[in-house]
Amino acid sequence: MATSFDGNDGNDGNSANAGGAGNATSVSKGWFFADRVNLPLVTEFDTGPNAPAVPTPIGQLPIINLPHFPARNWSAEWYSWLALNDFVGTAWQNINPTNPPPQWVGAWPWPAWVPFPFPQPADWSGLNTGANVPGEISGLVTAASNERADALAEILSQSNEFISYFLNMMTARPAAYPATTRVLSNASLVGTFVAMYFKNQYSRPRPSQLCPALLPPIEIPGHASFPSGHSTQAHLMALCMIDVFNQLPQPNTMNTMVDDLWTLADCIARNREIAGLHYPSDTGAGIAFAGWSHSLLNGAGQTHYQQAVKDAAGEWQP
Repeated sequence: MATSFDGNDGNDGNSANAGGAGNATSVSKGWFFADRVNLPLVTEFDTGPNAPAVPTPIGQLPIINLPHFPARNWSAEWYSWLALNDFVGTAWQNINPTNPPPQWVGAWPWPAWVPFPFPQPADWSGLNTGANVPGEISGLVTAASNERADALAEILSQSNEFISYFLNMMTARPAAYPATTRVLSNASLVGTFVAMYFKNQYSRPRPSQLCPALLPPIEIPGHASFPSGHSTQAHLMALCMIDVFNQLPQPNTMNTMVDDLWTLADCIARNREIAGLHYPSDTGAGIAFAGWSHSLLNGAGQTHYQQAVKDAAGEWQP
């Protein structure tokens, strides 16, 4: 994932998304600093408090002793790739969305509306004529008729980027909460990575390919439907923020925020259904894949993600 949003000015888009793969992971915007052609800054004479007696261009000053690239200088976007490099060492390809993630068994309220068990790959081949498909399509037609006009602004603004939604809900900005931004970016990139792999495995047609009259209001993404990338990413972001808040002194006052973030993830995923881009079962599968990915991120070897969580918790200390 490439460009996304400036922490103060908003969203610039997501060039690597290729039509809606999910959510951008970058939180840095390209800067441009003009320099004079005939007299660049490097030729300016040292006018600082330590200036030598003999006028010296600042380009000739002693170099700064910096033995390595500072860890804090890794932007959220590129740090996420380090976390992804850790993640690929897990058994992520063996994720089984037909089962709830292990940490949810007896501990997490599995959403009652999620179709369960989830379908196997063979169910989504050919013409996609599974038993639940007509009912899902009918529900999407109703949603487009009754809800799309009201949801259109959110559908458009969340099409390529929604890290900003999570940050804004928490009254946070990338510059003030860099580690928190890293956690969200890690979740976004890992969620995209997992969703894309399984989209290829399941190869489920988009709802509008079965019912063209749905006519989504944005460009139909150039990849398969199941699972929903937006659902996978958004719910993984919410789960990863739970990791952050769980490191705060207990009991803490962030339980309400956890519910807020999870509900936000639900709404982001639901907007993709209202747009006619995903079936409800795509959304439900995204929750399952998010849960499994979250479990793996909390396993052995996930150094960069777990360090980001630890650092982010420090940003939320009362």
